[in-house]
Formats: sequence, structure tokens, C-alpha cells
Amino acid sequence: MNADPTIRTIPIESAGQRLDQALAKLFPEYSRSRLKAWLLEGSISVDGGSPRPRDAVHGGETVVLQAEPAVSVAAEPEPIPLDIVYEDEALIVINKPAGLVVHPGAGNSRGTLMNGLLHHAAELEELPRAGIVHRLDKDTSGLLLIGKSLTAHTALVRLLAEREISRYYLAVCNGVLTGGGTIDAPIGRHRIDRKRMSIRDDGKRAITHYTVLERFAAHTYVRVKLETGRTHQIRVHFAHRRHALLGDPMYGGRLALPAGAGDHLIATLRRFRRQALHAAKLELRHPHSGELLSFEVSPPDDFAHLVTALREDAA
Repeated sequence: MNADPTIRTIPIESAGQRLDQALAKLFPEYSRSRLKAWLLEGSISVDGGSPRPRDAVHGGETVVLQAEPAVSVAAEPEPIPLDIVYEDEALIVINKPAGLVVHPGAGNSRGTLMNGLLHHAAELEELPRAGIVHRLDKDTSGLLLIGKSLTAHTALVRLLAEREISRYYLAVCNGVLTGGGTIDAPIGRHRIDRKRMSIRDDGKRAITHYTVLERFAAHTYVRVKLETGRTHQIRVHFAHRRHALLGDPMYGGRLALPAGAGDHLIATLRRFRRQALHAAKLELRHPHSGELLSFEVSPPDDFAHLVTALREDAA
């Protein structure tokens, strides 16, 4: 079914601007790239015509947007259990378990969070990445944000880019940190191993803030706040400081057992085969109402048992 057209008028003060710039101001609920695509495919008309994105506007033109939602994901709906922390007409907040892949990819075409989301809400098929705003690594647990409409998804992506969404993590790293701090080191794709990220002078700026919660005999329990959101950012930054996350199979190296550790802690460390990282808290403004939303979830059992074992052994 065709959606009802949206009709707006380019203001006089936009005279002289490029059409794509004027459209971005006229339709702030959509991204500039999406508006340009609609313009090129004929879903946007200006005074009944189809001008080019670079053409200048005079002000006063009538713009008609007849947007057709495009199927943008190639994943099949699957009845995968979802731990839904919050849901309304604009967004969903999921508590993702460790071990669940977020997006389908090579070797993971089924059984992903995206497959489960499409089963839960079929309208997500019309959105980029089924509405998923940011990602968590397969073996990282915790809160994940999904937009349920194109306008909400665009607004949430914009809030994330403008650092208006606060993301807090809990982590256990190797070694004993003396105090909190900030890691400001650019991250880019590893030059040889393309599955890894690394610190690179030509990488994108990446900033991680951390606070010490507890110190153990050979590990530290920290609270982390992301200022930027690069792939593997926390894992790469702590490995760069020679305090890789406990259990990290990609950046942590071989398991090092603390000197003098008891049997229970040794067994617990050997069983913990993923990075000790949990996305614990999200804070953001609702994309429609502007209301401040705050969500927080406790770490899963394996993470909680790990911290307990470290605490008891240190005592």
C-alpha cells in the first residue's frame, strides 16, 4: 500500500542552497543519504519536477515526498526468545545474552538477534539493519537499542553520532589498575588480520573512560563509559594499555593464572571463555517525546560468578 504523501514548502530563507541541503532541513526526521536516494529514484518531486540534488532552490517550492519503504535486510524471521527490557511505538531495548550474534553474516545467516527481531516485529524488515542502532560483539552481553520506525531509527542514529546516548559497561581486566582514567587512542582495521582492530595513527578517534570498582589479586573490576563507539573499542583500548579484558579470545592472549590462586578461582577462570564485558546501562532522550530514559540490567550469571570468585579469592 502506498503511504500518504508528505507535502512541505521550502522556506524563502533557503534560497540559493543546494536542493539536498534544503531537503535535509525540511525533513530532519530522515537522513541526508536517504533523502538523496529518494530524490534520485523519483520519490521526491519539487514543483512537480525532478531536479538534481545539486540544483539550487529559490524558496517557496512545493516538495512532495512519496516514500516507499524498502526491504533492506535479507534475513528470515525466527522465533528466537528475546529479553525485552522496554518497548513502545518508537523503540525496543533488548538485554542480549552472550553468545548471540547480532547481524547475519558469513556462517551466521540464521539464529541471530536480527532474525528474532523480524519475528517479533515484522515492520522492522523495512528499516536499515532491522532498526538496530548499535551493535554488541557476539560474546558481550547487555543492552542493545532498536528503532521501530524510520523516523525513530534515524533520530536514534543521529543521537548516537552526536554522543547524546550514554552507554556504560562493566568489565574485568587483567592486572591491577591504580585508578580510573581515559584512553584516547585512534582505532582502525588491523593491517594484516582483517577480523581484528588495532591502534592506528590513521584510525578513527576513539575515547573510553573508566572507573575502578574493585581490585583483586591480579585483576580489576571496572565501570566503562564510551564516548565514541568503534568496533571492539573497549577490548582494543584495554589491550593497548596491557590490561586486556579477562577471557578475551582475540586480544587477551593465553590465560594467565594468578600466583597463589585457589582451586575454585582457577576452575572459574578456566571455564570463562569469553571477554568479561557487559553493557549494563543506557541513557537517552526518547526520539519522539524527549523524555529522559534510563535502563540498567545486571550482568549474567557467568559474569557475576566470575566476580564473586575473584572477590572471595582475594579475601
